[in-house]
Amino acid sequence: MPFLHPTAIVDPEAVVAETAHVGPFCVVGPLVRLGEGVKLHSHVVVEGRTEIGNGTEIYPFASIGHPPQDLKYKGEPSRLAIGRNCRIREHVTMNPGTEGGGMLTEVGDNCLFMAASHVAHDCKVGNNVVMANNATLGGHVEVGDFAILGGLSAVHQFVRIGAHAMIGGMSGIVNDVIPYGMVLGAHAGLSGLNLVGLRRRGFGQEEVKAVRDAYRLLFSDEGTLAERLDAVEQTLGTTDTVRGMVEFARQATDRGLLKPKPEHAG
Repeated sequence: MPFLHPTAIVDPEAVVAETAHVGPFCVVGPLVRLGEGVKLHSHVVVEGRTEIGNGTEIYPFASIGHPPQDLKYKGEPSRLAIGRNCRIREHVTMNPGTEGGGMLTEVGDNCLFMAASHVAHDCKVGNNVVMANNATLGGHVEVGDFAILGGLSAVHQFVRIGAHAMIGGMSGIVNDVIPYGMVLGAHAGLSGLNLVGLRRRGFGQEEVKAVRDAYRLLFSDEGTLAERLDAVEQTLGTTDTVRGMVEFARQATDRGLLKPKPEHAG
């Protein structure tokens, strides 16, 4: 039987797993599903059509699943799905999707959301993502696996952050960031590659070299972007890492690719 603190308000229609823990003064709405081992510490509010995966832990004053901050939202039955073993710290906010974004906001497994970070409507957040304090995602943002977003960073709506990218604190991101890219600055440009992160995650020397060579060729001054992508694919596309960069860059969006600052182009 789940632990439900006497001061918690859990709607009888909510689905709460046998090993879940709902702490003091929490509120759980009727359409919520809490998986095995989920822990709501205290003063957590979970509403809407929200699913929380096994082992996820949510800290005080987080607001999970309330309606999107989108004026076009008209009460459609959209969802928020949070994966397994995530850590969602104090004052974090996450909103469900909208009709214009597929009706789903989705968060992967093993993510850390530090205090006051925000995941807006229709976002797709991968596995093992870290969002530091006050990091903010606008609507429809996609974040790849193992990406790290520094404190007070802000990502514009519809932007894509590639896998293993590193976004520095207080950066404003208005264009897509390639996988393995590193970004710094208030009006950010690429500042090279997240080489430290790649090595920490076990990427070999040859893989790292291929990524560096692909970066230099992709952002050189010669030819069009399409021509440079073809060149990267033909000369360096034998590794999964480089193929991932090329596939990401070929998926054209309205935001375009974030480009390096002049001093980091080579």
